[in-house]
Amino acid sequence: MENLGAIVEAILFVAGDPVRVEDLAHAMNLTASEMQEALEQLSDHLTLEGRGIQLNRSGESVFLSIRPAFAPQVEAFLQPLQKRPLSQAVLETLSIIAYRQPCTRGDIEAIRGVKCDYSVQSLLNKGFIEECGQRESLGRPTLYRTTDAFLKHFGIETLEDLPSIELREPEAELPI
Repeated sequence: MENLGAIVEAILFVAGDPVRVEDLAHAMNLTASEMQEALEQLSDHLTLEGRGIQLNRSGESVFLSIRPAFAPQVEAFLQPLQKRPLSQAVLETLSIIAYRQPCTRGDIEAIRGVKCDYSVQSLLNKGFIEECGQRESLGRPTLYRTTDAFLKHFGIETLEDLPSIELREPEAELPI
């Protein structure tokens, strides 16, 4: 196969996670020795060309990562994106979901008194919440719950570690 190293590079780039060498060889109809040769070729090419990525091995798996020499620049680029604080509205929405999960947008809006579309979408994009089914009611609204990324971001191990608060049902509006 011509450009075998480039093909392996493309597969590893798209995979994102470590890939077992055996699975890679099988998918490309190569023997174990042919795959090892392709991996060595790719590793040498990335090093000789001074590329920003390198081939890594972990047990029986291989994956791509940034070259350590470029870590400070990559970190500087990503820092503002990761450190961007959550807005008050997003934090309120996240708090409601954390304490009342699973809950719907309607549940959140009933508590906050305002639309929460942007906040929910922002939390989904950040991976702090996820869809976890649909409520068995009219319209079958989507239910949301927090994720492990939420726990990790806030430095807590389980939902039981959340500070305890007194929850009360939203008060019904009084007739005028």
